[in-house]
Amino acid sequence: MPTPYTHANNARLQRLTRPLYAYAVCQELILLYPVYTLLFAHHGLSTTQISSLFVIWSLTSVLLALPTGTWADLVPRRHLLALGPLLTGTGFTLWLLAPSYPAFAAGFVLWGTGSTLVSGTLEALVHTELDHRGAPDHYTRLMGRTSALEVASAGTATLLAVPAMAHGGYTTVGAASVTVCALGALTALALPEQRPTTTPDQNPHPDPGYTATLRAGLHQARTSRPVRSALLLLVVATVFWQSLEEYIPLLASDSGVAPATVPAVMLLVWAFVTIGGLTAARAARWPRPLLGLALIAATLAAGTGAHLGTWGGWALLGAGFAIYQVLAVVADARLQEAITGRARATVTSLAGLGTDAVAIGTYAGYAGLITGLGHPAVFTLFMLPYAAVGLTVLAPARTRNTT
Repeated sequence: MPTPYTHANNARLQRLTRPLYAYAVCQELILLYPVYTLLFAHHGLSTTQISSLFVIWSLTSVLLALPTGTWADLVPRRHLLALGPLLTGTGFTLWLLAPSYPAFAAGFVLWGTGSTLVSGTLEALVHTELDHRGAPDHYTRLMGRTSALEVASAGTATLLAVPAMAHGGYTTVGAASVTVCALGALTALALPEQRPTTTPDQNPHPDPGYTATLRAGLHQARTSRPVRSALLLLVVATVFWQSLEEYIPLLASDSGVAPATVPAVMLLVWAFVTIGGLTAARAARWPRPLLGLALIAATLAAGTGAHLGTWGGWALLGAGFAIYQVLAVVADARLQEAITGRARATVTSLAGLGTDAVAIGTYAGYAGLITGLGHPAVFTLFMLPYAAVGLTVLAPARTRNTT
């Protein structure tokens, strides 16, 4: 029977949730997000060139994910969470001052670096703080709300981007985005953080522990079957639909949607994804067959929506992405539950490394297939892994029913 939650416990949680939710808002209230692919196209970049920028972005994250993850196990995590948006904002500034392929590429390197400082670090901080407050079972609900806030903030940014583009163009949109990044850095410093202490017996050497922490994280990922399974599920749960999300403006434009209306398409899709984040805690209790069927239905809906190119189609695409968001939140919670020891951010960063590595192949594959297949077909192709996961989830249930 769950223990009744007291006012004091709620107050302790609010010390974490308030700055966390504010940070989530600042992470995604970026007016450039729904239009930056259009910015690239406006300055003459082709779909192949844009895809190459995404590859640079992901490659940066692949190279830095593990080092920054281990770093987050050794230094105050909130400091890294503050540095991340500052680097991202610097990249956006570069785009505004010198809009060209080299500047866009450099901006993505900065953005990728900033993202690696946040990815894994935030999840590790939240789980550690909840455990310190005696509420680790709140992780799924809390991160579900956090992801919903991020998507809702992205939707709000989309709404604001429409008048901002109309009145001030890319300069206004970019300046607002840089400002929000600075606010995000300040918000990160307000996050509480309980740092573990190390006794001389635990670390008798003068080395600060980087190598030992890295080895501990890699050892756990290599030897713990629950951790390996959770890492693999989290990579698949996030990489494909989040990669495809970058191409939604191009998909909409290719379907005849006017550039000024593209943010509205993004808003509709993100509204569904927000619902997915808010329902993730309940979905974590779904029976396996229901989750498997939901993933298969989501793939059918999203694939159909990508081909329709109508408002009903965008709603179907959003509904499919909502289920994918549910899977991503649940997979993240399962990974955090499986991790033990102090190398939490190191292990979590392996999921980010795997996600970005697969994303590189996704972006490269998208660029290679787009000419012959077109946007709707490529969208459908890269959503098929979710149907495969759904079938895999269903398979054990079928086996049990026949024995």
